[in-house]
Amino acid sequence: MSRMISRRRRTALMFLPAFLLLLLSGWSTGPSALITEQEPVPAGDAAHGIYEYEDFERAKKCGSCHSDIYQQWTRAMMSQAYVHHWDEIEYFRLAVPHAEIKPKVAGVKDGCNGCHAPVSFLAGDTPPPPPGEGSFADEAVTCDLCHTIVGFEGETPYNYNYQVVPGRRKQGPREGIESPEHITVKNDFLSQADFCGTCHNEQSPWGVWVKSTHLEWSEGPYAEDGVPCQQCHMPPAPGRTAKMGSQVYQDLRQHLFHGAHVESKLKGVIELVMWPDMDELVPGEPMRLSVALFNQKAGHKVPTGSAEERQLWLEVEAVAADGRVYHLPVDLKGFEGEEHSITSNAPAYQDMGEPLGIPDFAGLPRDDTPFEGDRIFSLPYFDEQGRRTIMQWNTASQGTDYRIGPRETKIETYTWTLPDDIALGEITFRATLNYRKLVKSVGEYLDVPADEMEIIVMNTGVTRAEVVDW
Repeated sequence: MSRMISRRRRTALMFLPAFLLLLLSGWSTGPSALITEQEPVPAGDAAHGIYEYEDFERAKKCGSCHSDIYQQWTRAMMSQAYVHHWDEIEYFRLAVPHAEIKPKVAGVKDGCNGCHAPVSFLAGDTPPPPPGEGSFADEAVTCDLCHTIVGFEGETPYNYNYQVVPGRRKQGPREGIESPEHITVKNDFLSQADFCGTCHNEQSPWGVWVKSTHLEWSEGPYAEDGVPCQQCHMPPAPGRTAKMGSQVYQDLRQHLFHGAHVESKLKGVIELVMWPDMDELVPGEPMRLSVALFNQKAGHKVPTGSAEERQLWLEVEAVAADGRVYHLPVDLKGFEGEEHSITSNAPAYQDMGEPLGIPDFAGLPRDDTPFEGDRIFSLPYFDEQGRRTIMQWNTASQGTDYRIGPRETKIETYTWTLPDDIALGEITFRATLNYRKLVKSVGEYLDVPADEMEIIVMNTGVTRAEVVDW
């Protein structure tokens, strides 16, 4: 341990002249911001272990003045990215043991912490102590991490390639802010989407984009309109930066960071409208139902982020006049790889057997949804053997991306021949758009708390027709 600490100190001292130069001079905020002619600020894997824990402030200290912002942060996933139950299980039961037996993915043992426990990563303390032991890792993406980021390395933000210069100088979005505790400097980078991209873009060891939320945004209409991530996930509202502050700002950024784990954020993201191809339907005759889904709220694809485990699927049913319910499978469109966009309980995720030490692991039900044959909006991840994987670091390739892009409308159709004995009278068609953060079969197998697999209804639609006897 003493050798590891000494190594960190020597590494930090090696970069000290560059840091002093940065502190004494101004800096830009574009790609490779803060890079000097002598020495760049380390980023990504090169930043592992270059600092000490003592170089960073604890969040509670920040909260002693910035109390309202601190309370928001404590309730957001930013503060829980390390202690969150699924993240803990995924890291310690799958990622770490996998890294120890498979050289190709060895980097995830340290690298996961670059975004889930970044101060521990920068201190070289990886794997960190398990959640709940009170280590700095438990603070996950803590205040002093984000507010000491000065830029990023390269042209594309991804894989924790942020550049950090800890100390009394804190980065913020405003000029003229004075504090008795620290120096505050304006850095436009904190207000840019690229800031978020340093962790919300990720490549696997095979160079596959296994997280691409920022890239999805950058290629879409919100980037063209100049609407960054912060506008939706850190909305502005009147407030004071600190509890002793006298000035009320009308555009104080709220540190809500609300996304897939906040039900109210999910509701209504996708608009849903449906209609039959005729008003009067006849027993024994075919009809066609159409459902339009419009992504009118998210600046990225839905689902996004860890798309290998996020599930969004559409269930459609017909309820006859006598109350009998008929499940309607979706019409196939015929595109390559469409079988991965139709719900199925076929075995998948066999590569989990590697870190779990189970040779010839048979796998688990792929989607584990109530019905097979529904449309699921997905981006399938595959391992080296072409098998579906839930382990993003083990992703060697991907299939057809059939998620819903920003401001995109997808139309799904359901061709159905009415049963000969269906009840006459009004028939009601119902569509339910379901969302789940983690595949149920995976969560149950790994003993993940049930709330992670809870089905959230994102939206519903209803239309009616009349069944008549001609």
